[in-house]
Amino acid sequence: MTFDNGSVALVTGAASGIGQAAVARLIADGVGGVALVDRDRENLARSASALPLPAARVLQRVHDVADEHAWVETAREVQTRFGRLDYTVANAGVSDAGTIAEFPFERWRRVVSVNLDGVFLTLKASMPLIKAGGRGGAIVVVSSISGVKAEPGVGAYGASKAAVVQLAKVAAKEGAPDRIRVNAILPGGVETPIWREMSFFQDLIAQHGSEAAAFAAMAKMATPLGRYASADEIAAQIAHLLSDDSGLITGAALVIDGGYSL
Repeated sequence: MTFDNGSVALVTGAASGIGQAAVARLIADGVGGVALVDRDRENLARSASALPLPAARVLQRVHDVADEHAWVETAREVQTRFGRLDYTVANAGVSDAGTIAEFPFERWRRVVSVNLDGVFLTLKASMPLIKAGGRGGAIVVVSSISGVKAEPGVGAYGASKAAVVQLAKVAAKEGAPDRIRVNAILPGGVETPIWREMSFFQDLIAQHGSEAAAFAAMAKMATPLGRYASADEIAAQIAHLLSDDSGLITGAALVIDGGYSL
């Protein structure tokens, strides 16, 4: 897969995990400019400084993806800096766990705000920029297998991730006349820092002695293939869906879960 070296990609949640891996993969495959969005200023700056692109081809935007006003400025800066946008990865997300009966509403709102409102605002900012270029483009929305497979304790996270799949499908229909493809991916377990927000994962680390051992224990219990994905593996699928190799794929929801949902 190769991308035009004049092309530009916007990635949210770009400071770590899947977002960071997606940025690296897209640049390796030829993308020549990136707009990076994350609320973690320190890690975003560290990630950006390590990229093999001139500083002028890397735009850093530090804000919550659910901040509507910040997105207006981000869109303006993307247009000013690059004059185009070709690809977007709507990846930023947060996780939390708790039963419906016991889950505090303010925590529900936090999860839905970032995971659903954030994707909506990412699409709202990106689609007009891609359309303005007249070349078409592609977007990948990062959902989760929790959006289709019910498990106790993931009501907020699962509901938000289910909603973004439908949002991606609507965006695919709305973007099609302008040759903007929109697809969703639904990863299962991925070895990323988001797990550190989950109290049960901290318990597993204490029980098994390390993060690696905790991931291995979870994967052995839940995944037929017996392992979780790396962020790089998910990034490869994102790059494939953004590339011309997937030129007829839009409105799809690609499950990448090692068989967990079977």
